Amino acid sequence: MSDIHIERNHTLGMAGAREVARQWVQQVEQDYGLECTYTEGADGDVAQFSRAGIDGTFEITDDTFRIEATLGFLFSSFGGQIEQKIARNLDELLEAPQGGSRFA
Repeated sequence: MSDIHIERNHTLGMAGAREVARQWVQQVEQDYGLECTYTEGADGDVAQFSRAGIDGTFEITDDTFRIEATLGFLFSSFGGQIEQKIARNLDELLEAPQGGSRFA
């Protein structure tokens, strides 16, 4: 098994973080066929994602994004590449003005 751990600090506050997180969820659903569920909470939100060969969570707080994923056997040899691509996607969303949408 291969694990992916990505953490990014931000200064968007909870409302801005939710916007970026929802964009990220939409992106991975479209690009990778992941099934995602998004749950808002009092202290932070959690998006759970999965498909054959990958399961994980995306935790959102008012100052941090944290992605944790476990890759199955078939994807484990590509763990580094998958982690880099997921991190790059999140970083692109964070670099957009005010965490703005690249889907607009």
